[in-house]
Amino acid sequence: MDNLLALDARATDAEPQLVIAPGEDVRNHAGLGNLSVVAVAFPKFRDGRGYSTARILREAGFAGDVRAIGDVTIDQLVFLKRSGFSSVLPDKPISADAAATTLARFPAAYQRAADDATPAWKLRHP
Repeated sequence: MDNLLALDARATDAEPQLVIAPGEDVRNHAGLGNLSVVAVAFPKFRDGRGYSTARILREAGFAGDVRAIGDVTIDQLVFLKRSGFSSVLPDKPISADAAATTLARFPAAYQRAADDATPAWKLRHP
């Protein structure tokens, strides 16, 4: 797993115990709390259904590593992290330095998401 990028502290280098395909409803899987890594497949970068899968997992309380695998590009990293992904295993390598720069580019978030970022409006109006 040379291409594995950690997006947050929940990332691990363990193999996924479950891979969710595009269009597959993650809510149909029982016992997810017993898993440490759930992968979500992105066969084409333009298929955004995996973002919803990650959000559903996080809203359901899944605390393990949610990993995006497949045709994932550097342009998607911020959105992947905001929707609840904790690691990425792209088909084509992404430089760790370039990933860090990309993730730091937008320090403010303007809406709530699955990550722990406080929205800018809440910072202005506590």
